Amino acid sequence: MYLPRIIPVLLLKDKGLVKSINFNNHRYIGDPINAVKIFNDSYADELTFLDISASSNKTINYAVIQNIAEEANMPFSYGGGIDALSQIEKLVKIGVEKVVLGSIACQNPAFVADAAKEFGSSTVCVCVDIKKNFWGKYTVVHSNAIKSGSLNYLDFVKQMEEVGAGELIIQDVNLDGTQQGYNLNLIDQISKITAIPIVALGGAGNYEHLKTLNASTVVNGLAAGSLFIYHGSRNGILINYPTIQEKYNILSNEDM
Repeated sequence: MYLPRIIPVLLLKDKGLVKSINFNNHRYIGDPINAVKIFNDSYADELTFLDISASSNKTINYAVIQNIAEEANMPFSYGGGIDALSQIEKLVKIGVEKVVLGSIACQNPAFVADAAKEFGSSTVCVCVDIKKNFWGKYTVVHSNAIKSGSLNYLDFVKQMEEVGAGELIIQDVNLDGTQQGYNLNLIDQISKITAIPIVALGGAGNYEHLKTLNASTVVNGLAAGSLFIYHGSRNGILINYPTIQEKYNILSNEDM
């Protein structure tokens, strides 16, 4: 039986780690290398790093990413500022297993096709950021959720499948950092229209949220930020990851 990966998603900003709420109010968390060391010790399945600085200024800090690659014992993905095949080539050479494409996938879907052809679909992940608009309808957004895409989110997912994306991160921007739980209906709806592996992101605040999603929808990854960064009702910073027993409880149908 296939078991989904449990994936911490870490935000980079100006060489440091931050955590956001609804893509705003970024709080400094600490040094990325220290976080990687802790996740190494916890035997994390995989890590994802999203550089919000690079997304804004289109400058990728390869030195920071290479330091992460040299320290990490697990596969990791990187996203932020990618808009050229030469950047992907450099990232792969320094140890990035998958690249996460966001804004460029919305603005130029053909780039996803080119990347998949050049490096293989398994190297190309597309992060689909979805947000309710003024009228309460879900729409694809990009550029740190500032701009809206032109396609319905279901049509966009199908388009990404057609151009060769190997994995999708489905993120509800409205739930980012809220720790209220995943948008189960949204993730389930998308999972039923595509054969691409799906990683769920946005809203997880405890292990029960991971378990509930895993029990209700077929996903390939259970991802979160706050859950693996904070501890307690006051959100004290304590980088953490499930123990082997906790992972078993999350991924099984037994009561926690």
